[in-house]
Amino acid sequence: MSKKLIVFIVLSVFALSIAMVGCGGQKAAAPEKPKVMKVGSDTAFAPFEFQDEKSKEYTGFDMDLIRAIGKQMGYEVQIQGMGFDGLIPALESGNIDVVISAMTIKEERAKKVNFTKPYYKSGLSVVVRSDNNTLKGFKDLEGKNIGVQIGTTGAEEAKKIKNAKIREFNTAPEAFLELKNGGVDAVVNDLPVNEYYIAKAGSKDAKIVGEPLNSEEYGIATSKKNPELGEKISKALDELKKNGEYEKIYVKWFGKKPPQ
Repeated sequence: MSKKLIVFIVLSVFALSIAMVGCGGQKAAAPEKPKVMKVGSDTAFAPFEFQDEKSKEYTGFDMDLIRAIGKQMGYEVQIQGMGFDGLIPALESGNIDVVISAMTIKEERAKKVNFTKPYYKSGLSVVVRSDNNTLKGFKDLEGKNIGVQIGTTGAEEAKKIKNAKIREFNTAPEAFLELKNGGVDAVVNDLPVNEYYIAKAGSKDAKIVGEPLNSEEYGIATSKKNPELGEKISKALDELKKNGEYEKIYVKWFGKKPPQ
């Protein structure tokens, strides 16, 4: 073997060694983990939040909206279903980051959590059985048995009615079922939820009577320990209203454009 060949082999091995060391030293950058936003919701409040019977996915106006907000912010949204009365405690304890659950912005609640800008306007209404022609609105509920969902503004208003016997249920569907079975005379709940129930399931069994009571605004709640998150959500909500995505979601669930 000639000296030139030996030198060539040695140099080739040396160069190869350096290349291998170089490759080993340059580790591929790990992909960034997506930011996660843990969202709590009472997922038995159609059309705002409910579980699809076929896919078992959480769906509804609120669910579509918070996912769109998360996408706008660059967050992965994880939905956790829980009872309405447990939402604010879960937020305060840090088990979730956000609450979206058709939650009315109220001064008492605002002492515990921060609310974003309102995203929906609502009101309360009365549902009675379809064969009931004596109850025609809130003024006729005195002394009656009234079904409500625990922890809601509907429950609070019903408790103000003189001599009324209030029965609190964990979910709105439970209250509607009790009405159907004759266990209560009426149900007091949010107007869009009552309308959706009658349109989808209860048109033969129930009807809405009287005019809606007051006007309520829903807000998305965040922890007072994390005010920046609420600000980001409000900003994303504004952006969705500007680019038309909010209107698209609203029309999908309510069949009309949102009020200006």
